[in-house]
Amino acid sequence: MAQTPAVELDVHGRTVRVSSPDRVVFPERGLTKLDVVEYFLAVGDGILGALLHRPTTLERWPKGVFEGARMSTRQDSSGDAFYQKRVPQGAPGYVETARIAFPSGRTADEVAPTELAVVAWAANLGTLTFHPWPVVRDDVDAPDQVRIDLDPQPGTDFADAARVAPHVRELLAEHGLEGHPKTSGGRGLHVFVPIEPRWSFTDARRATIAFGRELERRLPGQVTMKWWKEERGVKIFVDYNQMARDRTIASAYSIRSNPRATVSAPLTWDEVGDVHPDDFDVLTMPARFAAVGDLHAPLVAHAAPRHGLDSLLELADRQEHEDGHGDLPYPPEYPKMPGEPKRVQPSKDRDRPR
Repeated sequence: MAQTPAVELDVHGRTVRVSSPDRVVFPERGLTKLDVVEYFLAVGDGILGALLHRPTTLERWPKGVFEGARMSTRQDSSGDAFYQKRVPQGAPGYVETARIAFPSGRTADEVAPTELAVVAWAANLGTLTFHPWPVVRDDVDAPDQVRIDLDPQPGTDFADAARVAPHVRELLAEHGLEGHPKTSGGRGLHVFVPIEPRWSFTDARRATIAFGRELERRLPGQVTMKWWKEERGVKIFVDYNQMARDRTIASAYSIRSNPRATVSAPLTWDEVGDVHPDDFDVLTMPARFAAVGDLHAPLVAHAAPRHGLDSLLELADRQEHEDGHGDLPYPPEYPKMPGEPKRVQPSKDRDRPR
């Protein structure tokens, strides 16, 4: 069977070639690769704003999102999709990069988008979800965003996260911070907070832990900070380790790898309790974007105003000195970190009091 000829798109003066444009990416929605690329162009200012100058991991699904498709892992690289942390070979000259360091000490040159053509080029490679770091390439060690990930645990869903959201907003305001919510594109809710790039990843993670602990104290029946799944219960987990180095969250306007082709949708605070993640997908988001614009524009790199972490770090000091709260476990791929407690599943901890 003859292959469909490639399509060439003009993206702000760049020619971006889309190969196999009619390849079906989302069978249940009948969406092709060209549909995916055109979606990203339709929300162009938004997706570029979310990625601008940020080291970005590409989540690539070159065969599409078909039934049974699975993601490659460190243990098994035979999956149908994969995360690409290093810039692909043969990238065009306009694809710029940023050098980042992993917790292991290894480094990589990641794509750092500077123009919309980079997004279209990545989409042609099968990228559906973009995972930008909370830093810009000028200073990859100083986050300019705090990211609060409200992760529903089994028995809870987006509606439960939405009920927690007003308390997140209130607590942020008490500390002089303004958050910007979005759907994850799945069951969760994200709140991004622009900050001045004056603190380290360790500081930003510590501030996020302090925030989550205070939220848990106020909503003990709804929120948990327990790292181990067996301890979380039917609650919303504040995933504080999303602020650890090399942990990223799907960007606003990214497409998620589910049959419906939902997208991560920026929201107003007033909308949070009235929407469902399925309301926002590749087919519906362009019209919404045309109507409301980029609700996450305040988070674009170097946008003003930015906020400080001093108040949350003071809260962390009080929690440590008055309540005896120390650090919490890091993700398993991290080396043992200074001040970190034992990194062992409680049910397997032989020294744990019974």
